Amino acid sequence: MKVTQISEHIWSLKTWIFIPIHVWAVKEEGGITLVDTGLSMMAKEILNTIEQLQAGPLQRIVLTHGHPDHVGGINRILNTHLAPVHTHRMEIPYIEGELPYRSGKKAVASMQKGLIQALREDEHGQMQPIGSLTPYHTPGHSPGHVVYYHENDRVLLAGDLFSSKNGKLRKPLFTADMEEVLRSSSIVGKLRPKRLEVCHGNSVFNAADQLEAYIAKASRSEHSK
Repeated sequence: MKVTQISEHIWSLKTWIFIPIHVWAVKEEGGITLVDTGLSMMAKEILNTIEQLQAGPLQRIVLTHGHPDHVGGINRILNTHLAPVHTHRMEIPYIEGELPYRSGKKAVASMQKGLIQALREDEHGQMQPIGSLTPYHTPGHSPGHVVYYHENDRVLLAGDLFSSKNGKLRKPLFTADMEEVLRSSSIVGKLRPKRLEVCHGNSVFNAADQLEAYIAKASRSEHSK
């Protein structure tokens, strides 16, 4: 696993299984927020990295969504650190095995019921900050997909809202509703992060400057199908 400090408070933890897979460790005042848990095989090195950072214990795990390459390491990590786990409320039935992500497929539980908590929302449905991160609901790749923005560092941890190649925005892989993804991608124009990180790909700097061209190209591709 390759560990890279990408900003003052955030480290990227990357492995490569045919494609890159990233998770992120965020340094808080009293410990670490882990964003996604990768594949099961990544769990040991994730735990080692948290220890090596010497920034305190694992305070919490937050998930962008519940696909296997984002939650695969969660049970092994929780066996070592009994930390709370949070995601969007719409994602919980899929992670707990009540609903399948793909129509006609069998639902698969990644966590037992009752262990995962919904991210807090206000009366208008706006998600509230958790640690130093602010979550935003960005559905399309999955119903409850969430991105996390670190305002102080101006870094957007975007999960599978995009993929990337050579610093350019690309469409996410294996996506249920690409048109909804494109609507969700407008969050980049709103936040204008200095650095955008994706699970599958490399860093994208000043991604808002690419957004209009990306949406136009991706829309043409969808409408030509």
